[in-house]
This record gives sequence, structure tokens and C-alpha cells, in this order.
Amino acid sequence: MEADLRVRAGGDGEPLLLLLHGLGATGDVWSGWWPELANRWPGRWIAPDLPGHGGSPALPEYTFDALAEAVRPLVTGGGPTVVLGHSLGGVVALALAARLPVAAVIGLGIKVAWSDEDLDRAGAMADRPVAWFDSADEAAARHLRVSGLAGLLTPDDPAVSAGIHETGGRWRLALDPRAFGVGKPDMAALVAGTAAAVTLARGEHDPMNTDDQLRQWGVPVVTLAGLGHNAHVESPRHCLELLADHVR
Repeated sequence: MEADLRVRAGGDGEPLLLLLHGLGATGDVWSGWWPELANRWPGRWIAPDLPGHGGSPALPEYTFDALAEAVRPLVTGGGPTVVLGHSLGGVVALALAARLPVAAVIGLGIKVAWSDEDLDRAGAMADRPVAWFDSADEAAARHLRVSGLAGLLTPDDPAVSAGIHETGGRWRLALDPRAFGVGKPDMAALVAGTAAAVTLARGEHDPMNTDDQLRQWGVPVVTLAGLGHNAHVESPRHCLELLADHVR
């Protein structure tokens, strides 16, 4: 635990790589990156569970600013920091970069276009009570659906185990459903609000965004061929090329 957050971490020295997962997932979703980082990342890396996810405590209210403030204490040492965030984590990365010096931000799979229907659906999810399940298998299946990882991870994967909790013989998702209410990111303000080098990336088959939607913010856009929304899980080695300027 660091800064009241559950984290996975490794490496030593600088630069620091901060990996931020998407809505419903946990820091363990980056586990496929550990061997690659051991060979190619020259410094430290940290992958926290965002507040209201995994083993990290809930927030009174979920906003991008509040999430960024929660992970801010993880950036220590004064050296260069690179932040790579997926989906929700990508927006949090941008909000964090407005608060402290960051060398680079890579936002992967961010949903930048939101309809009223999208927002209403997310609001309804945020208002739902916690669902309880009679078995870990049922809770794991629900976690995989909610996090968008069904078909990519098996129910016994550590990243799935970290995403469910047991209390009194019943199981629930570790995810605080109120996190769905985080809202629509103000991408123009977020991109303009940091001096960091910003790159937006997406899997070629990601249904949550398009190349044109990402290009409108005036920063480099990278499309990862053959991959979907959870590109970082599908192919860690391919996605590591997003860090090409920083890896060995």
C-alpha cells in the first residue's frame, strides 16, 4: 500500500513509469507488462488500483480531479515521470499532468465523444446498489464483463481475483459503482492544461473511439493495428512501443 492505494511496483531509479488502469479494472491488469518492463524499462514503475477499485479505498465523490489527487503522492523522487493510462486512467493521467511536472502522457483508448444517452447510461450504473453473488465464479464473470476483459483474461487470473471481494460467504465486485458517475472528460482543457508531451492512442478495432475523434485535439495519435479497446492486455509488447522514446 502506498498513499492509501494498493499498488504493484518494480524496478528502481529513474525515470518513473506510472500505469493507470481503466474503469472496473485493477493495477494487476498490467501484469503482462512486468516481464517486458524488467527487460526494457530503465527505471521504476508503479501500477496502482485507482480509488474505488481493487484494494484501494473509495472516494466520497468520483471526479477526474479527485482521482488525480489520489495518485499524485505516488510521483516521488523529482526525476522524469511518464504516465500511461488506459481509458479512465488516460483521463486521470492528463488531469495529473496538470498538477505536477510530467515528461509525457500516453492516453490509450480514451472515450472522447459522449452522447446524452452515454451519460445517462453511466449515471444509471452509478446509481445501482452493490450486487452480491453466491460464488466467486459468478462475481468473477461479472467483473470480466464490467471491465471489458471477458475473453481476454480467465476467471482465475490474479487481475480478476483482485477485482472481487468476499464478505460473509458472499461475493461482490471490488469496484465502487459510483465510479461510473465520473462524467465526460473536457479533453480540450485537459490537453491544453499540461506542458507534457501528450500522445493519444487506440486499438484499431476499439469501438469507443475513432482516429478522427482523437486527432481533433492536435496531439500525435497512434493506432495499434489489430487490437481493440483493451490493447494493453491483448498485446503488451505491441503497446510498449508507445513508450519507444523511453525504453531500452
